[in-house]
Order: sequence, then structure tokens, then C-alpha cells
Amino acid sequence: MQKNRVPPLSIPALLVAAFLGPLAAPPAMAAGLVLKSVKVALPEGNLTFPGGKAADAINANCVTCHSAGMVLTQPNMPKAAWDMEVHKMINAFRAPIDPAAVQPIIDYLAGLKAPQ
Repeated sequence: MQKNRVPPLSIPALLVAAFLGPLAAPPAMAAGLVLKSVKVALPEGNLTFPGGKAADAINANCVTCHSAGMVLTQPNMPKAAWDMEVHKMINAFRAPIDPAAVQPIIDYLAGLKAPQ
């Protein structure tokens, strides 16, 4: 009597299973399917924040994680709300923002994205 053998998983499938755990790999992977890379075209955003020298701190610290376009489409908020958002990025998300840049970033956002 011969046992049913499961075909070996491809390298990408093994990586998925190792990263997500054995229960995360769908049964189809065990059936011999191979994961393939696909190319996804994302819309291009603004490369930097506008404003010349006034935008230096935000361009040097925030575009590492956010596109300028993503931030610039956020709702207008008072300075206190921008202060909380910047500190949330630092404290909750561990954003590597230079401490000397924190206040200039808050000032920039409050000036550009203040309630009308």
C-alpha cells in the first residue's frame, strides 16, 4: 500500500508558509501550484511637499513612509490635531523623525492644511 505523497512546495510557497505559518498556506499550494510575481502599476504621487525651504523638514522625514500626495489629501485640521498626528507617527508607529524637525513639520502642516 502506497501512501499519498504531497508534491514539494515551491520556494515562494515555502516562504509564505514559513512567514505566515503552516495554516496560512492554502491547500492549493500543497497540490503543486506555484506562486508567481506580478507587476502592479501604482499611480505616481507627488515626490516632495511644496514650499521650498519651509518644506525641508517634512520632505526629509515624512516621505520615507508617506507620499506627499497622501498627506496633502488629508482633511484640513487645526495645529493641535497636526501636533497629535505627528506625535502619533513617532510614538505609535516609531517614525524615525529627527527631534529637531518635529516642530517645523507641525508648523508646516498647520500652515498648509489648516481649517479654512
